[in-house]
Amino acid sequence: MLDKKIILSAFGLALMFESAFMILCAVVSLIYGDTDLQALMISSAITFFTGGICWFFNKTNHKVQLKRESFIIVTTVWVVMSIFGALPYLLSGAINNFTDAFFEAISGFTTTGASVINDIEALPHGILFWRSITHLIGGMGIIVLAVAILPYFGFGGMQLYNAEAAGVVNDKLHPKITRTAKSLWGIYVLLVALETIFLILGGMPLFDALCHSFSTVASGGFSTKNDSIAGYSPYIQYVIIVFMLFAGTNFSLFYFLGRGNWKKFISNSELKVYLYITFITTVFIAITLISLDHFPAEESFRASLFQVSSIITSTGFVTADYTSWHPYITFIFFILMFSGACVGSTSGGIKLFRHMILFKSIQIEFKRMTHPQAIIPLKIGNKSISVEVIYKVLAFLMLYATICAIGIFSLTLTGMNVESASGAVATSMGGIGPGLGTVGPIHNFFAVPAIGKWILSALMLLGRLELFSVLILFSTNFWRHH
Repeated sequence: MLDKKIILSAFGLALMFESAFMILCAVVSLIYGDTDLQALMISSAITFFTGGICWFFNKTNHKVQLKRESFIIVTTVWVVMSIFGALPYLLSGAINNFTDAFFEAISGFTTTGASVINDIEALPHGILFWRSITHLIGGMGIIVLAVAILPYFGFGGMQLYNAEAAGVVNDKLHPKITRTAKSLWGIYVLLVALETIFLILGGMPLFDALCHSFSTVASGGFSTKNDSIAGYSPYIQYVIIVFMLFAGTNFSLFYFLGRGNWKKFISNSELKVYLYITFITTVFIAITLISLDHFPAEESFRASLFQVSSIITSTGFVTADYTSWHPYITFIFFILMFSGACVGSTSGGIKLFRHMILFKSIQIEFKRMTHPQAIIPLKIGNKSISVEVIYKVLAFLMLYATICAIGIFSLTLTGMNVESASGAVATSMGGIGPGLGTVGPIHNFFAVPAIGKWILSALMLLGRLELFSVLILFSTNFWRHH
């Protein structure tokens, strides 16, 4: 039987945690003397009160081992937090309907960065800070953060961590899962602090520097400016490029690097592929812009490196309208939307490790055609990949492609054209932000029909939680009594 008390207790803790961040935004509002102070205080009070009731009447005094409950908590906590995360937008008048407010909130928590707000610069500071805070919370995963805290309240964290970090391989840095979660969050916070300092050194005000750092390290993409990063200096653009690339790197590698284990960092085959693709694609696009469009060399390199880094890491910041470049460049960016960066990073998308397994599997099949009796292990670097992992990856890729196809078809039924629907689905599943066509880098998602926004919200959650953690809830086996 499912233990409903555990689920409600977890909701309560998550909401009380969320309300604390709303208070932080209220403090920002107070500092700037903005009109959104009351809205943030009321939002925090409602969220805390609801969370407090859920937790107080369902708290448990003994340590609990979660089984099926972990999958329900992982998926539904994001939805519950997004429902309450919509309150500051609604109560402040920044967004005037629930569909749009929920879309903005879940886009923040899933670090997608797709927005429905037309004039971002007109928003008060508290609401701008709240948008960026949703990225901060969602970046390393609400649940990974909860794993660091929940044991103090009697929860076992391993199942939650595995359901949240449902990647190909889970790199436990410590035998204790709580210490792993704390180490990852420590690296995360350190990167945010470093980027904030470098942005301030480039002349960016503290408020904007914090908001952009939250968005960069989370691979989110919400900016405090209508033109995203386009209006900032080359120095600031380069700083953001570097930290976007950091955010797309497996955080475990930073841990090993900090412990002096350079070899583990340098020899990581996924990291090599990630940097190789970024470099090759950047050079190709830059040469195109220089030779065909006569852009200045440095500007071409910076613009192409920025957009490639932004899309492969699923951050979604923009400095240029890449859809106005050559059609084949737009197609390259569309393909990159399905790439993703490294496993264990804050980036969305399919992740390169899975692509590497797919291509190695294809290579092995060609070898087997000429050597039918040969036993050929699939290796990534020096590591043999088990058949179980290979099947899991191939199932994931098939499922991802199927869901994308269904999503695109569903959006065309709402009246969107195929280009815009394809871009919207790719960017929502990959957690990127800007898409193509009417949802491209110089547009947003405001004009998407309401039903389309709900479809895209579901796709954001599916993509962020890597499909299986969500879809298992729709399996009849899951709900059978054990």
